[in-house]
Formats: sequence, structure tokens, C-alpha cells
Amino acid sequence: MSKRNSQAAKQAARERLRAERERQAKKDKMRRQLVVAASVVGVLAVAGGIGYAIVQANKPTYWEEAKNNELVSPAGATGKDGTTVVLGEKDAKKTLELYEDARCPVCATFEQTAGEQMHKDVKDGKYKVQFIGATFLDNGLGGEGSKNALSALGAALNVSQDAFFDFKAALYSKENHPEESDDKFKDDAYLLKIANEVPALKDNSAFQKDVEDGTFDKWALNMSDKFSKSDVQGTPTLKMDGEKLETPQSLEQYKSTIDAALKK
Repeated sequence: MSKRNSQAAKQAARERLRAERERQAKKDKMRRQLVVAASVVGVLAVAGGIGYAIVQANKPTYWEEAKNNELVSPAGATGKDGTTVVLGEKDAKKTLELYEDARCPVCATFEQTAGEQMHKDVKDGKYKVQFIGATFLDNGLGGEGSKNALSALGAALNVSQDAFFDFKAALYSKENHPEESDDKFKDDAYLLKIANEVPALKDNSAFQKDVEDGTFDKWALNMSDKFSKSDVQGTPTLKMDGEKLETPQSLEQYKSTIDAALKK
């Protein structure tokens, strides 16, 4: 082979090598660009996810938004915020104030002990009852069962006073009242199941709609605010014409406590 041919072959080989290096360099550059682009997309996706999570976390809860609902008060509820709920004969001279939280286990025990007698006394005109509903256990334990049950009690009151008393008794019964840590009252379906034990509420489409639509949710929040602004620290609490009574532990104690308060 001539020297010239040898040099030409070497030159051609160098050109091929250079071209191959250029192609490889372009591939490497493209690969780096793709990696950077993917990383940017990943960072943006993570940032977007974090941003979405922050927005969701800062969104008001349903019950926070319910504060802005139009106020609908149950039939018979009076006062600026619909929080004056007085049950019984208007001519009854004495008023028993009753403070209760639907999730409260001690309230359940009290209702199982004296609730029926209270309802009878009210129907007989012995005294009136002013009901003040509380929801502080939702804050202490987490959940919304106290608020939801209070709203459902408003729906029952909208049907009648007897429906209110009977539904309250059913909520607090041994068969239906959950442990205070169990937020079962948050479920409308469970409340409606209990309501079917009350003749006036069973298959009552208007009552059912009020519960499911949350018609009295804002009213329940107003009632809860009224409790919070009172001097009462726990439930159940009983007052006769503003004077606090000892919480009775038996039916006989309830009767004697009430009779004594009525004589004052």
C-alpha cells in the first residue's frame, strides 16, 4: 500500500471517529436535557401537590361554613338567634333549665333515669323546660356528632314538642347511645334509624329531609354558642329559675329535688 493511501485511510478513520464522537455527544446532551426536564416536572408536581394539600388544609370545614348559612329556627324557638327553646305550658310558673350534650354519657344516664318523668311533668304543666344544647365534646374528642344530633333535635322540635322529647329519649337510650369517643351521631343514617323508633318521626319525609339537608345546622351552632357563653361548665346541668340543682342519681332523687325547687 502506498504512503498516500495509508494517509488517506488514516484521515478517513479520524473523520469517522470524530463523527461518532459528535453523535455520542449529541445523545449525551439530549439525555441530560431529558433528565433535567423530568426533574423539573417532578419538582413542579411535588410543589403542586404540596400547594393543593395546603389549600385543602386551609379550607373551612363544613361546620365552619355552616355558620354563614341562612338561619332557620325550629317551630316554637324564639329569640334573635332562635336559641330560646321553652317546652311546656306557657302558664307554668317555674322553668327548669336543662343543659345537655348529645354525646355526653352522663346525660344519657340522666335521661334514662329521669327523662320520662320530666316529659310527664312538662305535659302535666308542673313546670316548663328551657333546653340549651351543647357541643363541646366535639371539640374535646374530635368529630361532629354533638352538632349533628343537636341539628336533628331541631328537626324533631320542628315537628312537635312531644317528638322532640321522644327523639331525645331515643338518642340517649342504652340501645342507641354510643360511647362518647364513638362519633356515631355524625351519620345522618344512624340518626334517622333512631328516629324511626319515634311514631311522629317514623317515615316522616319532612323530618328526614331536614336532617339530611342540615336545615337546622346554623341553629345548632347558635345554640352551642349560647351554651359556651353561659356559666355552665359541664353537662347535664339543671337549674330551676336560674338556681343550679344537684344532678340527681335516681328517679326518687330527681322527684324530691324538683319538688323542693318548686316550693321556693
